Amino acid sequence: MTGTSRNDKKENYDTVSKAGIQNFKGHGFRIVIVSVHQPQYLPWLGYFDKIDKADVFVFLDNVQFKKNEWQNRNKIKTANGWQWLTVPVLYKFPQLINEVEINNKERWQHRQRQAIVSNYKKSSCWTTLSGFFEDIFATQWETISQLNIHVVRKLAALLGIETPVYVASELGQFPDDPDERLISITKHFKADTYLAGSGGKDYMNLEKYDNNGIRVVFQEYTHPVYHQLFGGFETFMSVIDLIFNHGNMSLNILRSSVPRHSRVNGNPEMP
Repeated sequence: MTGTSRNDKKENYDTVSKAGIQNFKGHGFRIVIVSVHQPQYLPWLGYFDKIDKADVFVFLDNVQFKKNEWQNRNKIKTANGWQWLTVPVLYKFPQLINEVEINNKERWQHRQRQAIVSNYKKSSCWTTLSGFFEDIFATQWETISQLNIHVVRKLAALLGIETPVYVASELGQFPDDPDERLISITKHFKADTYLAGSGGKDYMNLEKYDNNGIRVVFQEYTHPVYHQLFGGFETFMSVIDLIFNHGNMSLNILRSSVPRHSRVNGNPEMP
């Protein structure tokens, strides 16, 4: 699958944030953007937007697993609304994500294959992902982290996203404090900008980032509307819904929302 080139992607990013990042570049600053997120199963569009907007993306696989969130399930659209695709896990509190095993005694792959075929076989771009899912459903995965990292890497490549991705547990030891951890990961790549999810505004200690010379940009992703099967539009589905329906146009659609970015700690605020 092909999409807009990485150079075009950067131009789009600078245009959107010209009151902020472009201003820094115009004054001779070197901008390297790092983004970090827990590995999720078949994530939504905004997850891939976060990867797409970064120069480096890191899977945060060595933090505590969150039960009943997005690390072992996501949504697809059906004729009766949306439904979960769930990977059963053998979770024992307080295991880290990369310690959580998949419960392969349950026939989750068989059930999900049936759900995918039933709801997307008639989509216009079925063949774009049919091979991807045959790989997912034919392999016995040991841990949820192993599965999720493979899934996200493959989907990002299918979309045409070229951002290099890394796994936190493979990079070395980082502090336990959440902010210090993100600061250390950003510094590991000699970066000066951290792209955070919009929810980070509620809990991040921005003064720590300023003290370490790191700018924080918050993602504010506006969900694009696109053609789906089964009538009215459902937001926040897995990105596979977009790909099944739009194939090699998916990355352009994902980027078409012209996501906004706001700068909170220090200097200019980004629109």
